[in-house]
Amino acid sequence: MSVTNKFASSCSRVVPAGTRGVSRSVAARALSKDKSPNVTSDQKVVSRRASLSLLAGAAALALNDQPSLAAYGEAANVFGSKSGNFTGFTPYEGDGYTILLPAKWNPSKERDFPGTDLRYEDNFDAVNNLIVTINPTSKSKITDFGGQEAFLNEFSYLLGNSALSTGFESRSEGGFKANTIAAASILGTNIRKDKDGKEYYTYEILTRTADGDEGGRHQLIAATVSKGKLYIVKIQAGDKRWFKGAKVECLGSWDSFTVA
Repeated sequence: MSVTNKFASSCSRVVPAGTRGVSRSVAARALSKDKSPNVTSDQKVVSRRASLSLLAGAAALALNDQPSLAAYGEAANVFGSKSGNFTGFTPYEGDGYTILLPAKWNPSKERDFPGTDLRYEDNFDAVNNLIVTINPTSKSKITDFGGQEAFLNEFSYLLGNSALSTGFESRSEGGFKANTIAAASILGTNIRKDKDGKEYYTYEILTRTADGDEGGRHQLIAATVSKGKLYIVKIQAGDKRWFKGAKVECLGSWDSFTVA
């Protein structure tokens, strides 16, 4: 082969510099128009819909970012609605009586007194508790026991007999160790009637120990007679906890106690 033919053959394989740049530019523009040449049009539509759904979900979460309003002992309101029980109490229907129980209290298996039908205690501190007792009686109404003082003397074991300076051994701890109650101060007594005219003896009492532990215990008592049975509710709270919020729970349950 001659020198001339070799040169011509070499030239036929040479790509001009300007032409090489143009080819790369065209290829880049083609890829930019369709980065996934193998993706079908249907797949593109699905991808766009998925993206829109993701954005819509994020927007909904941002707009409805509300607290669940859950508390210990209560069901969480995970959807942020205003439905549900936010009164702080749970209605309870027992054997012939109804009462509102603090929503954050739980049932207890302890039986402090004879005839205990129900016992609940605070989740956070068992010193706060509620007890309902039912015992047979020959009395037809609560006033048949005599005045409120006479009734309290007869059922003083609810507090511990030593609290009333009788000198007897306490039959119940009443929230303290045996025989450690130093005094009981009656803060208030009342006779209330329900809608049916049934009378209840009610008491608010503060019991104290010799060492002044907790500042004492608030005791709320309500008692009535119905159909040959004596119903008593006793609600207790530590004095310090009483003023930190337990007062609302205890008074709410005490006032709600109703016997059929």
